[in-house]
Amino acid sequence: QVQLVESGGGLVQAGGSLRLSCAASGRTFNMYTVGWFRQAPGKEREFVGRISGDNTYYVDSVKGRFTISRDNAKNTVYLQMNSLKPEDTAVYHCAAGFRVRGVRETDYDYWGRGTQVTVSS
Repeated sequence: QVQLVESGGGLVQAGGSLRLSCAASGRTFNMYTVGWFRQAPGKEREFVGRISGDNTYYVDSVKGRFTISRDNAKNTVYLQMNSLKPEDTAVYHCAAGFRVRGVRETDYDYWGRGTQVTVSS
């Protein structure tokens, strides 16, 4: 069983940066693929990116602006978000699973409750 807790969300102006954290319980967290998803008001949850070991993958809309990293000693995965845009406004969730190339919600077994990111124009 893995429990995930996101933090670091907030209100930021367009062009600004935020770093989200996903803290996990469990000694084997480094074995999991960790994905980041977001859900904007009135929209479906969408995949943002993932990290499997040291390998990362991002959707085109955030590529070059967002970076996912992990600190296994702290059981934490980070989502560094730069050059934020109003369309990045959403609740951001991290999720953990064993599928190395997971991009769908069903590829992930454990979910955090999310953290709100609001980008003002």
